Amino acid sequence: MTKTVLSVEGMMCGMCEKHLNEAIEKAFDVKKVTSSHLNKQTEILSEAPLDEALLRTTVDEAGYTLNGIRTEPYEKKGFSLFRK
Repeated sequence: MTKTVLSVEGMMCGMCEKHLNEAIEKAFDVKKVTSSHLNKQTEILSEAPLDEALLRTTVDEAGYTLNGIRTEPYEKKGFSLFRK
């Protein structure tokens, strides 16, 4: 799994967050998308790294400005009663 964090300018409210999430979900096969207009960030979980050029185009066409992309491996944190 891959976690992609976008730095996004232009989101003003929850509807903006939803609009951007839907645009990303339409353009990519993703597991989860979460946006925050307060943090100016969108987090995407996907099976494989995403095409950065297509990400820029998708965000731009949705009406927002993409200022940065950070990608890192993502491991789901499981629940355990025992600490390691």
